[in-house]
This record gives sequence, C-alpha cells and structure tokens, in this order.
Amino acid sequence: MTLRTAWRAVALGVSLALCFLRFWFGYLRGPMSLERRALWLQSSSRLILASLGIATHVEGRPPQRGLVVSNHLSYLDILIYSSVMPCFFVSKLEIRSWPYFGKAACAGGTIFIDRSSRASAAIVAGQIKERLALPIPTLFFPEGTSSDGSQVLRFHASLFEPAATIGAPVTAAAVRYVLADERAERELCWFDDTVFVTHLWKALSVGFTAEVRFGETRVYADRRSAAAATHEEVAALRASSMIEDVQLTGAE
Repeated sequence: MTLRTAWRAVALGVSLALCFLRFWFGYLRGPMSLERRALWLQSSSRLILASLGIATHVEGRPPQRGLVVSNHLSYLDILIYSSVMPCFFVSKLEIRSWPYFGKAACAGGTIFIDRSSRASAAIVAGQIKERLALPIPTLFFPEGTSSDGSQVLRFHASLFEPAATIGAPVTAAAVRYVLADERAERELCWFDDTVFVTHLWKALSVGFTAEVRFGETRVYADRRSAAAATHEEVAALRASSMIEDVQLTGAE
C-alpha cells in the first residue's frame, strides 16, 4: 500500500462523512426537494471525486432537462456525471441495499428499478415521466449493466418510452476513463465478478481522468428509434475520443 493510496482512503472516509452531515444540515433548514437533493448529490460527488484523485474533462454542453443516456463502465460513472451536472439517476434495485452508497443514492433522489419485474419497469417509467417535467435531467444507463469498455452493449428500449410519449428531449452522452500511466481503460471498469472493495482500492491507487462527452439534444417519436439512434451516437462519441488519442500519440 502506497502513502498516496492510504491518504486517499482517509480522505474518502472523511468526505463521505461530510456529505451526510451536509445533507442533514440542509434537511434541518427545510424540506429537501428533489431539486435540492440533486444539488446535494452534485456537491457531494465533486468532494468524493477529489478524495479519489479523479479529474473530469467535459466536451459538449450538459443538458438542463430531459433524458440523458450513456454507456456504463462502473459505479464511478454516477459520481462523474453528477459532478458535471445536477441530475437524477435510474439504478438497479440492488444498489439500495449497499452500505452507505445505497443511502446516498436514496438521499440524492435516485429511482430504483427491479430489472426482473415488468411491474417495476412500468412504475419506474411513470416516475421518469414525472421527473422529466422538472428543470433537472434524468440519466440512465440503457445497457442495463456496466461493461469492460470494449464496446457499447445493446440498449434496452423500455425506459425511453416516457420521453418519447411526451416529446421530451433526449441527449446521448459517453464516459471514458483515461489512466495517467496509459494503462488500458479496462483495468478500471467494474464488470463480471470483480469485488467492489477490490475495485475501489484500485481506483484509490490509480490516478485517472474521466472524459465525458455530450451529443446533441434530440426528440424521438418512439422508444425503439430512440434506443437505436442514441446507441449509435454513444458509440460514435466513444470512438472519436479513441481516434483522437491515436492521432495525438502519432503526432508526438
């Protein structure tokens, strides 16, 4: 264990405690509306990313409302996106029972979905529709799971339905990890049977930059066309980053 890793672990513990203190102090000042919860999550995420030594680089304009969809590399994506813009997330139900992070997700206004239940999907679609009326975007990962980053997995179309029904704007986004020592992005992706604590410890020990790219905001007539078009756009956003890096490396 390096001194830097140990320091980041301590800083992470302190930042997590401070985040909840901020929430409860805010709660004492008045009801925590959904908008206030999203702003709390944003400030908390920035604090936690700083403790982890994770920098962010943003290209494109983060949307101020509507639906945002992205590829998914690990649980760190939630911290990364919420640090860039106040937003609500749609996450799998299992996260609700995670120590600390489950409570933080609830406090931040996360919508939880049981992926094995059609009834849950219908309820969540209704909740998303309500959130789309707010001046804060809702973000979900239509791949349905995190991946190793080698490709953008197929997008599930069901949760696009609320935006298509009411004509809400949809924005494609892509996240990518750029490691400081030029190691492969795959090393920091959380997939298959990787243990959470093992992955978190690796994140503490490796400095990296999270690159976030936003596409153009569009309106789609139906969920299937929305899923197909955004999948293509997210894949293109990811590919263009990789191509630019290759070109820069060659120029050097």
